Amino acid sequence: MEIIIDAMGGDNAPSEIVRGAVEASKESTSKMVLVGNRLRIEQVLHAAGADSRLFEIVHTDQVITMEDDPMSVVRGKKNSSMAVGLRLLKERGDAFVSAGNTGALHAGSSLMVRTMKGVQRSGIATVLPFERPILMMDSGANINVTADYFVQWAIMGSVYMKNVMGVADPEVGLLNNGAEEHKGTQVQIDAYKKLSEFEGIRFRGNVEGKELPFGPCDVLVTDGFTGNVTLKLVEGMSKFMFSLLKDMYTKNALTKLSFLAMKDSLRQVKHTFDASEYGGAPLLGLQKPVIKAHGSSDAKCIRSAIRQAEAYVTTGVTAQIAEKMAEYSAARAATSSAEDKQEG
Repeated sequence: MEIIIDAMGGDNAPSEIVRGAVEASKESTSKMVLVGNRLRIEQVLHAAGADSRLFEIVHTDQVITMEDDPMSVVRGKKNSSMAVGLRLLKERGDAFVSAGNTGALHAGSSLMVRTMKGVQRSGIATVLPFERPILMMDSGANINVTADYFVQWAIMGSVYMKNVMGVADPEVGLLNNGAEEHKGTQVQIDAYKKLSEFEGIRFRGNVEGKELPFGPCDVLVTDGFTGNVTLKLVEGMSKFMFSLLKDMYTKNALTKLSFLAMKDSLRQVKHTFDASEYGGAPLLGLQKPVIKAHGSSDAKCIRSAIRQAEAYVTTGVTAQIAEKMAEYSAARAATSSAEDKQEG
């Protein structure tokens, strides 16, 4: 298996990216291809005590920054580490990992790697790290959506959760401002109807934001704007709550003693909310696996993202999504034909 890694993407590149690849290589037989500035990559490998001969380094002299326009990956910076990495994925690789510019990665993946047959839009699927993990899709790529996008994302998310996360019969929810089926915009109302009618998924209905921490479903579908706001709110609240706990337990000698008694339980709670355990967010719907790691990823996150990419490949998620999408396309065609006959 060949995992291609954008060594220059992200806030902590190339140091944490390369260190993450080194850590992943210790528990993996995959070939690691590091794309970026050769000299800087070799410096990090040397500092980490790694044998650079174990990694293929593909030199590039451009970097997609977080401020760059998303289309720069296919226009102004065709020799960037992200663009070159995506081309390598299309030509020969098995999976691609990047902590770089989200918009550029989504645009570049859609235009260079391409979506699979029947998929209208690929989307970013992010795991919300609650006690019952929820795969939310879309979490930032698609602002303007249709009801069909939601059904396709529900299908793809269900396949991913079943095969990669080990959920036997994934339950799908539609993020909305109320439980009733008539709630939300017309897109949400139409999506509710389509999700209810398609037998290829297990739809449990609308899900309100207040329900998310309590595990109402395994897959949550929403538009990219709402999804991104939700994701960042969850991240912020998690940091806020642990900051409050830290202040509470370090207030005085008595609370510090209480902390010692609660330390193991608190560590377990923190582990539950640790998104780095999941590595990154897969861009579902593409012809080959692409994993978007968080922009601030450290070596642990990158190691997990590489492990996630390997699981994506070995579990055959791409082929199974293609099969389910063909079923949905056939069901849509049958429905359209029946409606045409009724109108005739």
